[in-house]
Amino acid sequence: MELVSSFLDNFIILLNAMSIYIIIGLFIAGILKQVIPENFVSSHLGKNSTASVIKATLFGIPLPVCCCSVIPLAQGLKKEGASKGAIQSFLISTPITGVDSILATYSLFGFIFVIFRIISSIIIAITVGLIQNFVQKNDNIKNESFETTFKTSCCSSSSCEANKSVKKKFSFTNVFTYGYVVLFNSMAKALLIGLVLGSLFVTFMPKEYTQVLFENQFLTYIVIILFSMPLYTCATASLPLAAAFMLQGMSPGAVFIFLTAGPATSAITMSVVYKMLGKTSLIIYSSIIAVLALLFGFIYDTFFKELTLLTIITDHEHINIFNIMASVLMMVLIFYHLIKDTFSKKESSCSNKNIDLTLKPKFSNDIKKDIIFRVKE
Repeated sequence: MELVSSFLDNFIILLNAMSIYIIIGLFIAGILKQVIPENFVSSHLGKNSTASVIKATLFGIPLPVCCCSVIPLAQGLKKEGASKGAIQSFLISTPITGVDSILATYSLFGFIFVIFRIISSIIIAITVGLIQNFVQKNDNIKNESFETTFKTSCCSSSSCEANKSVKKKFSFTNVFTYGYVVLFNSMAKALLIGLVLGSLFVTFMPKEYTQVLFENQFLTYIVIILFSMPLYTCATASLPLAAAFMLQGMSPGAVFIFLTAGPATSAITMSVVYKMLGKTSLIIYSSIIAVLALLFGFIYDTFFKELTLLTIITDHEHINIFNIMASVLMMVLIFYHLIKDTFSKKESSCSNKNIDLTLKPKFSNDIKKDIIFRVKE
């Protein structure tokens, strides 16, 4: 019973620490979605150049997109003629530096860690993109010429120009719909899992066991990079688990590696990179991220370790009403989306069964006789 009580306390502590920042971040993400034009990114990334890589990285920073939604966006950029380097830079910077993720990171790890995370993510994204474009110059040139021909033939009509001139009207309804329905739906399950795993880790993993690993800095780096790279970790949903690691004695540099390598190199993202850009691109993408994540983790532990403060309030008396309201709202949203997804899956399976039944051909006796007669003839 004492362990259950401790687990619930740790769960509430992690929830209160980040909930208000996630709620605010989702609202800002909804506003950005309304303000930024649909073709804003794709219209700037059509050339195989250093500028396209830098633009892809910088454009990815403010975009309200999680690590799930960035994949179809990257596929859209490829169709628009973006270079392989620009696509890879976009895949790295967008999920890591999303506004909801950055605010939640600040809530747990403080200002210095956030700034370091943003700057290092920009450097990693640009480095990967530039190396990719340098190694596979010919592939980008071929894709660029093909896409230019495609766009010229497609957009010769007035319909393309009409689509470009369409402007969205700002709507607060759409702000809330995108932030708390569309965007939150993609992270609800992963966020709950992260909170549960983080609470379990702090509750049931004694510090004397974890310190054996965490005392060896480089061994910790290797274990974390191998653990986080294939694992699907949403940039925001992985924060509770990262906070639990640090509470148990992990160095902030190792936490940085986990928060950088996880969202950018999940098994899903790497499989998409392989299918969309090829084997060479996947090797460049995963290896450069791993090397630079390890390097920046070491730099942080060397120069900024003493500046890191895990800003978690463990005393419930210091939790204000806004934290409580945000925590309640976030849990309501999590269970709403989980229940909604469960029912929608059941409804879709039932509807598929009904469709299968209605599609089965039903022949009358006269038709059957006619078919048999024609076959005999």
